[in-house]
Amino acid sequence: MPDHRIYPPTSVNYTLAAKYLRQGKLVSFPTETVYGLGANACDDRAVAEIFAAKDRPRFNPLIVHVPSLEMAEKYAYLDFTSRQLAEKFWPGPFTLVLNKKPDGELSDLVSAGLDTVAIRLPRHSVAQQLLRQFGGPIAAPSANRSGRVSPTTAKHVEEELDDRVAMILDGGPCDEGIESTIVQVSGQEVRLLRPGSVSPREIEMVAGLPVKAVTAADTPTAPGQLKSHYAPRAKLRLNATHVLPDEALLAFGRNIPHTAGPDTAGAVRNLSPSGSLKEAAANLFAMLRELDSMNVETIAVSPIPSQGLGLAINDRLQRAAAPRPENTPAGDKAS
Repeated sequence: MPDHRIYPPTSVNYTLAAKYLRQGKLVSFPTETVYGLGANACDDRAVAEIFAAKDRPRFNPLIVHVPSLEMAEKYAYLDFTSRQLAEKFWPGPFTLVLNKKPDGELSDLVSAGLDTVAIRLPRHSVAQQLLRQFGGPIAAPSANRSGRVSPTTAKHVEEELDDRVAMILDGGPCDEGIESTIVQVSGQEVRLLRPGSVSPREIEMVAGLPVKAVTAADTPTAPGQLKSHYAPRAKLRLNATHVLPDEALLAFGRNIPHTAGPDTAGAVRNLSPSGSLKEAAANLFAMLRELDSMNVETIAVSPIPSQGLGLAINDRLQRAAAPRPENTPAGDKAS
């Protein structure tokens, strides 16, 4: 397939992308986490196009990306602790769920009927330049079909969405590789709605409050909370210490289980041969896609330490392995 919707990040193409956004069209762009599917966050019809392009349930809220803390304050209230967290972790892979201002211009669709909105200031230079060029908030979930593996390259986006997106700004592979940490300050605690590369310990050190993890939800209050999520077509078998003849292997570290038969010969990807959790996070979605493209029924996944960034990696894997809703084929679930 020709890369007919993939554009390099030039001044001409930033101008074109901003024009498309003002026209209510969808533009995909890279962040440090994954590629986003962007629309004008103040345009109801444009935001509705995101849900249509992704086949995404409308009860699942979106993240709104802004170019500055000042713009975030235009649409939401930041209490003292939220402001401390924003000043420490923005720009970066960190999302705050905040109370919406009643006179804000954001489309109600971004909040899925809630009185809160998820806001983030991305670090990636392409995302920042696009936001500055557009001059407004951009609603942007991951640029993939609902429930599927998140995209970490421009090519992944084109394979997933094709003509559902007007253009894709190519900023190369994403550095972080997993979605942002999402938190909400609630009373005397910080609720961790989705783990990411900003750890609970880092959050506690800034907020001076305990961090409480929130379990997966059938009706989410923030993106990425659905129990079944980030899933390849193949089933996942987690914490595998051996590999069955008909399985592919997603390995981690130096101790790779023996593949038991010819069907798995070569169907191995190692997230990080050195055991680096940062490298594993960056490779997670791309390697899941590669193994899934081999049309195996099951992908065995080696154990990954549940500490530091491993908490976020295991969160994504557990959601990817979760039972899918009845009568819903893989690749058509909520994102």
